[in-house]
Amino acid sequence: MTEFENGEDRQAVEQIQDARERIHAEVGKLIVGQKEIIDQLLISMFSGGHCLVVGVPGLAKTLIVSTLSSILDLEFSRIQFTPDLMPSDITGTDIIQEDPGTGTRGFEFIPGPIFANVVLADEINRTPPKTQAALLQAMQEHQVTTGVTTRNLKEPFFVLATQNPIEQEGTYPLPEAQLDRFMFMLYIHYPKLDEEIEIVQTTTSRYSPDLNRVMSGEEIVGLQGLVRKVPVSDEIVRYAVRIADGTRPSRQDTPDFMRDFVAWGAGPRASQYLILGSKTRAVLMGRYTPTEDDVMAVARPVLRHRIVTNFNAEAEGVNIDSLLDRYLERFESA
Repeated sequence: MTEFENGEDRQAVEQIQDARERIHAEVGKLIVGQKEIIDQLLISMFSGGHCLVVGVPGLAKTLIVSTLSSILDLEFSRIQFTPDLMPSDITGTDIIQEDPGTGTRGFEFIPGPIFANVVLADEINRTPPKTQAALLQAMQEHQVTTGVTTRNLKEPFFVLATQNPIEQEGTYPLPEAQLDRFMFMLYIHYPKLDEEIEIVQTTTSRYSPDLNRVMSGEEIVGLQGLVRKVPVSDEIVRYAVRIADGTRPSRQDTPDFMRDFVAWGAGPRASQYLILGSKTRAVLMGRYTPTEDDVMAVARPVLRHRIVTNFNAEAEGVNIDSLLDRYLERFESA
């Protein structure tokens, strides 16, 4: 019997499946559609990862994240990234304070907005690399260093960064090494016609739903530990690694069309996130071990920001999602 096969863990899986359904019901009071996006956000959060969301303004990115934070009883903060934003504006800073009783002065740390459970980094590519690095270090280390003091961030800690795909003038694109710190890159698209009609009807009325808490921060930290205990067969691990490995042009088994259009393939972190994401998805669906379908369900958001296309792809109008669709067909039909 594996560590995961005891009755307590199996009962926890059933409770998590029920919690997922209740989260969708609560989010649905405010958000129309976007169920797949919400599932992917939950997978990333419960895996201990972070998300980069790409979408035009007005698609409820902020509302989705703040609603999830409320339902999960997490502290939420939003940082609007601008070209003049400094690292201390995010992490916090030491200021001189005077003790009213003794009149002595000393430094006191004032925490920045990063000291929250869920941080929305709005338009992260609008701020210079030095400020981007301050956030990305916190994502990796779950710590912030100011002066000579290192402070731990609150757990769970989840960063959702957004980018506007339309206007790129005067921006600072994230380097590939920093993109790799995000577990998922998600695309939020325009709503369907019927969904937009419902959105307009609810947002232009006096409708104001009451949201009920579904999970606490402590329960989420426990779930992140549970995911690590989920058993995975050697075949599923090999399947995930083959998917990541086949994106690398230097490999012998890489398809010719990938060699034609890809400059750099996904690194080992992609394989790790394919397995972590598939394990989390399995648990959310009430299953005790992931399948190939779970790996495939997280493959696109894991891979799309880890593959660098070359000039041939740009010249022929081949975008990363169409390339992934063609590449992943080989594994879906296998």
